[in-house]
Amino acid sequence: MARRVAVVPGDGIGREVIPAAVRVIGGLGLGLEFDVVAAGAERFLATGQALSDDEFGRLTDADAILLGAIGDPRVTDPAYTAQTLGRIRGELDLYANVRPARLLDQRLSPLRDPGRRPVDLVVVRENTEGLYTSLGGRLRPGTPAETALQQHISTYHGVSRVIAHAFSIARTEVVMAGKANAMPHAGALWQRCWDEARAAHPGVPARQLAIDACALHMITDPPRFDVIVAENCFGDILSDIAAGLAGGLGLAPSANLNPGTGRGMFEPVHGSAPDIAGTGAANPVAAIRTGALMLAHLGFPAEAEALEAAAADAVRCRECTPDAGGSLSTGQATAAVARRLG
Repeated sequence: MARRVAVVPGDGIGREVIPAAVRVIGGLGLGLEFDVVAAGAERFLATGQALSDDEFGRLTDADAILLGAIGDPRVTDPAYTAQTLGRIRGELDLYANVRPARLLDQRLSPLRDPGRRPVDLVVVRENTEGLYTSLGGRLRPGTPAETALQQHISTYHGVSRVIAHAFSIARTEVVMAGKANAMPHAGALWQRCWDEARAAHPGVPARQLAIDACALHMITDPPRFDVIVAENCFGDILSDIAAGLAGGLGLAPSANLNPGTGRGMFEPVHGSAPDIAGTGAANPVAAIRTGALMLAHLGFPAEAEALEAAAADAVRCRECTPDAGGSLSTGQATAAVARRLG
């Protein structure tokens, strides 16, 4: 039976780079079926509903989800994100946001010292808890006495499983980044789960770093890192640092996974970038590399490796968009990757 991929182009440049990635993946002849789900800001603005229950059912039934970007400056209602990204990640319980960062070419590094430039690490971000659960509220909004409360939540179930996943994919080491000295309650729970995971994986080197120290060492000596695991907000920040060290968000892929159920949603790290949407300047490489992560997840490791290699070679040869040092349009950069796949 053919594998089915639910495709959500989303907003802004997502509607340009996701179709580009689908064209390249489709050219591999793997027999995948692509089911396009037109959820996005345009519909939300018109109807107040971004994703219907029937469409969510199509996402649930798919073997994988390929998503572009959710976000439009015209939409300020938090219900939009809750109906789309929030619902997909939450109801499918995609608890591990896995963001690999690998430097594709020396010229893309912002670091002066060539010896410190090599980046090949993975940030594993807890994806369902932390500061991004929307727990909290505001008291007396709009007045001089306005008070806001934003709550962090960590559970033993959520923390233990994301740390376990980080250990399961480690090649050389796992680092846990946190802030237990300033967050003693959550820190104690993370420490308990960390100690149990280390005991369960005695052959895997592991160390802890404060989140600020981790960010500093990632910039000053990125080759020291293999896998970093952190709570939702911390992981979000660290993964963007990693992407910057590896050439920018236009090259950065990610996967939202539930390793237990096998469900996965794959999305480039960059947002909808409304400032360049429709200009032909959007970099398709992040979406294409995200497609490679998806292919590996679907059981096509050789094709995933070939896709990653083709994208990397195109960037190294400057057959890419201006943000990565080339002069090509989105379509031309997509074609450059496709040519390398034969």
